Amino acid sequence: MLRRSLLQGLGAAALAPAVVRAQSATTLRFIPQLDLAYLDPVFSTAYVSRNHGYLVFDTLYGVDQNFAAHPQMVAGHVVENDGLLWKLTLRDGLVWHDGERVLARDCVASIRRFARRDSFGEALMAATEALSAPDDRTIQFRLKKPFPLLPLALGKPGSPMPAMMPARLAETDPFKQVTEMVGSGPFRYLAEERVPGARNAYAKFDRYQPRADGPLGWTAGPKVAHYDRLVWTTQPDAGTAANALLTGEQDWMEYAYHDVLPLLTRNRQIRVTTPDPTGFVTMLRINHLQPPFDNPAIRRALFGAVDQRSFMEAVVGNDTAMYRTPLGFFAPGTPMATTEGLGPLQGPRDYDKVRKEILAAGYKGEKVVLLVPADSVGLKAQGDVAADMMTRAGLNVDYLATDWGTLLARRNRKDAPEAGGWNAFVSSWAGADWLNPAVHLALRGNGTSYPGWSVSPRTEALRQQWFEAADLVAQQAICREIQKVSMEEVPYYPLGNYIQPTAHRASVTGVLPGFATFWNVRPS
Repeated sequence: MLRRSLLQGLGAAALAPAVVRAQSATTLRFIPQLDLAYLDPVFSTAYVSRNHGYLVFDTLYGVDQNFAAHPQMVAGHVVENDGLLWKLTLRDGLVWHDGERVLARDCVASIRRFARRDSFGEALMAATEALSAPDDRTIQFRLKKPFPLLPLALGKPGSPMPAMMPARLAETDPFKQVTEMVGSGPFRYLAEERVPGARNAYAKFDRYQPRADGPLGWTAGPKVAHYDRLVWTTQPDAGTAANALLTGEQDWMEYAYHDVLPLLTRNRQIRVTTPDPTGFVTMLRINHLQPPFDNPAIRRALFGAVDQRSFMEAVVGNDTAMYRTPLGFFAPGTPMATTEGLGPLQGPRDYDKVRKEILAAGYKGEKVVLLVPADSVGLKAQGDVAADMMTRAGLNVDYLATDWGTLLARRNRKDAPEAGGWNAFVSSWAGADWLNPAVHLALRGNGTSYPGWSVSPRTEALRQQWFEAADLVAQQAICREIQKVSMEEVPYYPLGNYIQPTAHRASVTGVLPGFATFWNVRPS
C-alpha cells in the first residue's frame, strides 16, 4: 500500500518568510492531534480530551516517567490497620475555578464518577468497603482487602482521566458529559472562545498553587504555568500543520507526522523530540455483539490476514527503528510484555487460506462496517490497510470515513450496522495504557467497559489474580496466560507499536516527557 503523500508544497513553504499572527508574547499556539470533540475527560477516552482535562482539572496523585505515583492535590496519606485504612489529606489553598474551596466531599464524588468509567478505578472501588470525607480535607478509604496500588489508580495518566471536579459536576451521570468546565487545574477553559472543529482557548488560573516539591515529569511535580494563554487550533491536514509550524504561525505541533519529519528536522528553528518512549500501540477493535465478529471462529481465522508490518509502514514508512512488531496485548519493552502465543501473527500471510477458514467458520457475506477517522493521519492510514486486509480475506467491507468525533459517538451504539451501528474501527493507545491488566481498558472481558463489548470470564478471572499476585514474576506469568486467552478469544487485533515524535519552535522550552502537558513550558 502506498504511503501518504503530504509533502506537496512544503518545500517552498519552508523557505518562505515567516508569517506570524500578531499575538501576545505569552500566548502558546498549539496544534492538537485531533479536534476536541468531547470536553469531559471522564466521559471520553480520547487522548485529546485527556490532554485538555489535565489543563482544566487536577488529580489527587501524579505519575512520573517511571510510572511511580506521587502526591499532587494531596499533601500526603497515612495507611493504617494493616493496609485496610487509607487517609488522604488535601493540600491547603486548593480552589476551583469558580472561587469555591476544594473539599474532600468533592473528591469523593469525583472518585466515584471516575471509577464507573475506568478499569483501574473500578478495581479500587471493588476493594473498598467505604469511601468517605470525615472532614473538609480528609478523603478516607476503608478497604475490604489491601490495595497498595491505590495512589496509582487515582493518578493514572491514561484515559479516562481521574479528574477531580466540584461535587455538583461530579454527581453527573458518568455516561453523560458534564455541562461546565470548572476544575482546579493550572488553566481555565475559555468556553466563550470555543469554535467547534477549529479552536479552543485557555487562560492561566492565577489562583492555582503548584506543589512545592516532587519529581517533575509526566503528571507529577510542580505544575507551574508560564504562558498567560493557550490557543489550540485544529488542523487535520498534516502538511498544512507542518507548514504553520515551519513559518512560525504555530508554536507546537503535537504529532510530528513521519512524512514531514525530514523537513522539520532540517530546520534549525524546530525541535523534534520523542517524549514518550512507549510510543503508540494500535488495534483493530471489533464488535462482539454483531455478526460476523460475534463468531469466535471467524475472529480467530482473521488473525491469519493481519500483517502488522503493513500497518506500521503505512504510518511511519520503512524505517524499522520507528516501529516494533510483533505486538501482543501489552506494550513492548514494559514488564508485562510477552511474545507468548503470537505465532498466528508471524510468518507469511496466506489470504486464500484465511478466506476458506472464514467461510468454513460460518461467514455469510454480511457487510462489515469499518469506521475510519479521516481527520487522523495515523488512524486513516491504518484504516486503509485494515480495509484492504479484510477485503483480501473475503469480507464484504463497507468503508465508512468520518471525523473522529462522529466515530466516537457511533462506536457507542450497539445497534446493528445497518441501523447505525458498526463492526470494526481502528484506534491507538499510548503504551502506558497497555502496561498491565489494571489500566488496559480494551482487554476487559466484562462486556461493558469499552465499545466492542467483549465478554471473557477467563480474562476477568486472570485479571483479578493479577491484582492479588505475590510478586512481579507471578504477575508476568498471569499476563502470559491473558495473552494466550486473548489470542484465542480475540477482543481485538493488535496492529503494531510505533514511535510518535512531537515538534515545536526552538523558542518554546521546557516541554516535559510524556503526553502534551503545558506546565513548565515557557517562551525563551
